[in-house]
Amino acid sequence: MAQGSDGVKPKAQQMSKARSQAKDLSRKVALQLRQQGESLGNALPPLLVEADRVAASVAQGVHGRRRVGQGEAFWQFRDCQAGDSVQAIDWRQSAKTDQHYVRQNEWEAAQTLWLWVDQSNSMNYSSHPRLQSKSERAALLLMALANLLSRAGEHFALLGGEESPTTGKLAVDRLTQALLFPLKKAKGEMSSGEGASDQHFAALPLTVNLPRHSSLVWITDLFMEQDVLFAAINRFAAMGVTGTVVQLLDPAEETLPFQGRVLFEGLEGEARLTLSHVEAARQDYQNRLLSERQTVADYLHHIGWRFMLHHTDRPAQEGVLALHMALSASLATGRFEKRGDF
Repeated sequence: MAQGSDGVKPKAQQMSKARSQAKDLSRKVALQLRQQGESLGNALPPLLVEADRVAASVAQGVHGRRRVGQGEAFWQFRDCQAGDSVQAIDWRQSAKTDQHYVRQNEWEAAQTLWLWVDQSNSMNYSSHPRLQSKSERAALLLMALANLLSRAGEHFALLGGEESPTTGKLAVDRLTQALLFPLKKAKGEMSSGEGASDQHFAALPLTVNLPRHSSLVWITDLFMEQDVLFAAINRFAAMGVTGTVVQLLDPAEETLPFQGRVLFEGLEGEARLTLSHVEAARQDYQNRLLSERQTVADYLHHIGWRFMLHHTDRPAQEGVLALHMALSASLATGRFEKRGDF
């Protein structure tokens, strides 16, 4: 029995050491992405950020701006969070329980920006070691955008997350953690062996009720059936939510640059496909990709949403700047204009 105990102890120590190493690695990855996101935010002129905010505030369309007077209706109570002022606490509601609550009116809640990243396995693709995967680039774009929103005092949150929309450094930290450790509890673990329906579920934003006139930013590669995509968009549009869908692609997915005999392996349970002369299929592939993209862009424009396109071989600064300026302009005017590549 003594020998058995001695044998178990080293194994337990090894497991503990492995867990500790995994946590250390996660912290390093989180710090690295956070620093990249802050660097992108710092690269954009602070004056531009402030100018966007001033212009939007004049039109009373910028998210996060509070307004007193008629038309301001109660939306909900939320838990008091770090950073909330004492004046924001609703003491009457808080007195009913042991919890402190903040009263949110519809105007304030409606100006919140909700963020979502496609979590399907196809987002893990990268055609070259020097390129970020689509999921890494998507996280970087949203983290940099969050930094800009935070500087301007805007409220934002990851859709389906446990935290209520807020602003400041704490909000950026929470978003970083949520992006690095996706909503596994709600979505379940996704593996390459799962079926298409499971992967569609991973790609789509969680269906939750959002305040009327709020905004959604959804980054996805759009590799899903269009009827599934449109059904998800319609659910949010029916709530009075406006949105921006960003199609994020690896350059190889855009151009199909391969030559000769190529074996394609799906990341989401698709059957293998071998093409003897892949270049012969290139034009048809590109035509279909462009056709489906145009269908999505036209549909979004028709319902008042925005479509944007970004590639992982382009500087992330381009994507962050274009997305931030587009959101600022559309929120200031209440309109979303059709937008192309960035």
